Amino acid sequence: MTPPPSGPVCAGASQYASYPTFTSYVRARGPVLLRTARSLTANPSDAEDLLQTALAKTFMAWERIEDHRALDGYVRRALLNTRTSQWRKRKVDEFVCEELPEPAGLPEPDPAERQVLHDAMWRAILKLPERQRQMVVLRYYEDLSEAQTAEALGVSIGTVKSAVSRALGKLREDPELTPVR
Repeated sequence: MTPPPSGPVCAGASQYASYPTFTSYVRARGPVLLRTARSLTANPSDAEDLLQTALAKTFMAWERIEDHRALDGYVRRALLNTRTSQWRKRKVDEFVCEELPEPAGLPEPDPAERQVLHDAMWRAILKLPERQRQMVVLRYYEDLSEAQTAEALGVSIGTVKSAVSRALGKLREDPELTPVR
């Protein structure tokens, strides 16, 4: 965070006794501004680079800044804008790989347990009235839409919806399926 060479930076800056030059401003306010930069980055070296860039932008605009009492706000805005620009320009590396790095899922259920569940489900379905059983089988085992099921059975879509709803309610209450949940 080295200030630029001292010298007459701007003629109008001498009227402000607290910061007559850019160099004296950087010397006086540098530590405070560095703390601000550190709050914007995770790495202290990046914070120093960020502050250096913001100060360079401030130096380039030094003659245009009318109120030198507001310099801290100007530099903070330059810090934020610079950090936002860096963040937007960051490169995200993507690598092509043979397999997707998916997390391991749940372990496969035991085939015997799957068969027990399958048998319990069919016993519960066989307890349903014939019309409801037909609709459940067509909707969920044959994977037909409500409209296709209604057409296959010669009923309205509303009839399919209500009958399937009642059938699912009965299946939820079936005591043989309770331990499965």
